[in-house]
Amino acid sequence: MSGDGPAMFARFAYPPNVLGLCGPDDHAALLQASSAGGPDATEQLRHLAGDFAGAWPYLQLIAAANGIADPLDERVVSAYWIGNKLLAAVPAPWLAHEADRRFRRIAGRRFEQVSEAVACGGRPHHNFHVFAVYPWVGLLRADRTGEPLRVIDRCRIRSGVVGAVDSGSVVVDTTRLEFVGDRLTQRPHRESLIWQVDGSRLGAVPQVGDTVALHWDWVCLTLTPVQAATLESWTVHHLRIANRLLSAESPLPAA
Repeated sequence: MSGDGPAMFARFAYPPNVLGLCGPDDHAALLQASSAGGPDATEQLRHLAGDFAGAWPYLQLIAAANGIADPLDERVVSAYWIGNKLLAAVPAPWLAHEADRRFRRIAGRRFEQVSEAVACGGRPHHNFHVFAVYPWVGLLRADRTGEPLRVIDRCRIRSGVVGAVDSGSVVVDTTRLEFVGDRLTQRPHRESLIWQVDGSRLGAVPQVGDTVALHWDWVCLTLTPVQAATLESWTVHHLRIANRLLSAESPLPAA
């Protein structure tokens, strides 16, 4: 299953990369290699993947815990972005150690909450990184509807059902995060997202009725029913952990 791993990684890594939020500066190369396919594109994607300082350590961790030599094996990549049984094989102390080594600086004064999130069952899934490692959740009390909530919502991996398709965008029925009281909740939401630019796309051409994975403003992948259910399960799991931290008696430090 390892052949499509680099391409799958690129499909999810490109949307934040083109916004300048992570990874190498040459985001055009990432999109072109993802669209082109073939051995040369695969090697280029392998080279680019190591420059994603957020995602790459998780891929290495998942692979090592499951005895898989290649961090870009498709099973490993799918575990991180969507979720699968490989996540359960990662010992909590391994994740805690890796988070401490790699992400203490990012979390700043919130790192105690990162450790607590691991203790509460956090797994090396992208949505764990969004809800527990990034400082945005800790900023919600100070800005309940602005930039922190927007970034958390857009950066998480979410699913949706395609309702309409045109030459470059799709209308998708998905969910949007809201912060109500001390809780993050998912509400139904319809929005327009990108599936191709100038003939370059991240995944298969979307069709009306497809369930798709979304990251920032892009459609990244058409999901099987099992993948869609798995993604939702891991999203709900890590939302519960985030809400447990948010409901703590004392406010969380911002950063």
